[in-house]
Amino acid sequence: MDAAVRELTYSQAIQEAMAIAMEADERVILMGEDIGVYGGAFQVTGDLIERFGPDRVMDTPISELGGAGVAVGAAVTGLRPIFEFQFSDFAALAMEQIVNQAAKMRYMLGGEVSVPLVMRFPAGSGTGAAAQHSQSIEAWLGHVPGLKVIQPATPHDVKGMLLAAIADPDPVMIFEHKLLYKMKGPVPEGHYTVPIGKAEIVRTGKDLTIVATSIMVHKALEAAETLAAEGVDVEVIDLRTIRPMDRETIIASVKKTSRLICVYEGVKTLGVGAEVSAMIAESDAFDYLDAPIVRLGGAETPIPYNPELEKAAVPQVPGIIAAARDLAKGVR
Repeated sequence: MDAAVRELTYSQAIQEAMAIAMEADERVILMGEDIGVYGGAFQVTGDLIERFGPDRVMDTPISELGGAGVAVGAAVTGLRPIFEFQFSDFAALAMEQIVNQAAKMRYMLGGEVSVPLVMRFPAGSGTGAAAQHSQSIEAWLGHVPGLKVIQPATPHDVKGMLLAAIADPDPVMIFEHKLLYKMKGPVPEGHYTVPIGKAEIVRTGKDLTIVATSIMVHKALEAAETLAAEGVDVEVIDLRTIRPMDRETIIASVKKTSRLICVYEGVKTLGVGAEVSAMIAESDAFDYLDAPIVRLGGAETPIPYNPELEKAAVPQVPGIIAAARDLAKGVR
């Protein structure tokens, strides 16, 4: 019998995934600043400290480098830690442990050890948190061999991908857009996984492909509905995993539609869309293109505090529609 499906928020789906993993495996522990008694900066861990106790839901000091180092050490010695950063921006303080330790231990020790570590990163703009608390830095970590980097866009996917990440023998970085935390969607009860490294076609179309990440998936779908009324049939791909990237799904879609837009919140230069574009340029899908590839990424600026400037610094639905209209000229 199929599991019952309920409407949960994105944050509830994360909490449920962590609870399921903790109930099934006593090696799973949670670590991070204010995740215990306070319930997390975004209240994602909630009452898990009451359910599992302070030995498994541990508040760490205000030292991202120290906390991340303990998490890496715990993973190497047999535990399966989930470490939460209050904001993804603060990963900058822990890059030594993430990039030089977690990502490289399996390689440097000849495959004799694994690092079954999950790091959670509340990310993105839209909350008025300004330049040091609103960045989208998934491309930083996507550049590092040894790390897996995921960006679930729905409550269903964040639960399934988090469960897959917890079971993974290697370090997985999960970026959770802060504006998604309250978004609701259907989520099955119980344990299930969504594969890491597999994109999903969330809307089929024939005229152009939009590859989007995280919250931009929802903006792309909204844009696609407007474009459909104008006679432009858009295929939308939720990339879901930044590293390893699903080449096959993207290449097949571009071969079908002959046009590509990449939409992501991180800064446009050297961002996720640059890698997707290069992938197409280096594949046989390049010969199918009928127009140049378009990248819609964040502006070349820190995220502003002013609400209107903050919106202007990242792609929005009207901009996606305008770019698609221009790219689709001649298909109607």
